[in-house]
Amino acid sequence: MTTRKTKKPRTLTAAQADQLYARIAAERPNPKSDLEYVNAYTLLVAVVLSAQATDAGVNKATGPLFATVRDPATMVELGEEKLAQAIRTIGLYKTKAKNVIALSRILLAQHNGQVPDDRAALEALPGVGRKTANVVLNIAFGHPTIAVDTHCFRLGNRTGLAPGKTVLEVEEGLLKITPARWGRDAHHFLILHGRYVCKARKPECERCCIRDLCLFDAKTV
Repeated sequence: MTTRKTKKPRTLTAAQADQLYARIAAERPNPKSDLEYVNAYTLLVAVVLSAQATDAGVNKATGPLFATVRDPATMVELGEEKLAQAIRTIGLYKTKAKNVIALSRILLAQHNGQVPDDRAALEALPGVGRKTANVVLNIAFGHPTIAVDTHCFRLGNRTGLAPGKTVLEVEEGLLKITPARWGRDAHHFLILHGRYVCKARKPECERCCIRDLCLFDAKTV
C-alpha cells in the first residue's frame, strides 16, 4: 500500500515577506490597537474582555469604567457584581468579571499591583492565555510578539506568509519569517489589513496593496 504524501503549502520567500510588510506599513504607518486603554493594567483588562467580542463593543463598556477604575486596587474595591453590571453588554460578562477581579487580586498580592513584563506570569492570571499575553507584551512592553487572532491566522494561511493548521503553528511561522524591522508592529499590520481589506467572507483584493505577492488562488476581481 502506498501512502499519499501531503502537499506542502506554498509560502512566500523572505524577500517577499519583507515587501509585504513594507507595503502594508506604507498604507498604515502608525498602526495601533483599536482597543482603548489608559495604562498597562487597563490594556490587560480590555484584552481579557475582548475575547469573543468586538473591540468597538469593549470600548463602549470600558469607556465609562476606565474613567474611574484604572488600577487593580480600585477594581477589587468595585467588586465583581458592579463590574459585571458595567460590562454587561459584552459577551460572557459574568465569567469575565470574575476573571478580572481574580487577576486584579493576584496582581496586588504577587506583583505589587503592576502588570508583569513576563509571559509565564501573565499566562498564570485568570482569563489570560497566550494570545492575550502576546498582546500585552507587545503593546505595553514593546516585545516583538505576534498575537494570532482570526485575522492573523487567516492572513498567514491565505497569503502564504505563514501557513499552519493551528494558531501556534501560524505564530511560529510568522515569528520566523517576519523581518526584525517589522517585528514590533507586525501584529497590528496583519490584524488591521485583515480587518479592513483581507476580510473573511469577501476579501477586497481589487484594492489590496499586496495582491501580486499574495498566493491566494481565489482572488476577487
